[in-house]
Amino acid sequence: MINRIVRMSFEPSLVPAFLSLFETVKDQIANFEGCKGLTLLRDAHESNVLFTYSLWESEADLNKYRFSELFKSTWEQTKNKFNAKPIAWSLLVEQQVK
Repeated sequence: MINRIVRMSFEPSLVPAFLSLFETVKDQIANFEGCKGLTLLRDAHESNVLFTYSLWESEADLNKYRFSELFKSTWEQTKNKFNAKPIAWSLLVEQQVK
């Protein structure tokens, strides 16, 4: 399993537009082949910083999504709302307790 976390910092006035976009695509992303879960998180102290946390069956599945028309279209509509470069991590679970 691949845990994918993407940190996105938005222009504060554009957060509602991103949330609206996310609402329209979240089910398509969550139902994409190999996606086992999708969560949108907000920083506890910076309300314009959001994270997507997704779980993928394999890196190949994640890459299929990353090179899909769904991702390209969504990213095109998202990237113009940033006020800083996004940061992404692909992580493997080393240990899980409880």
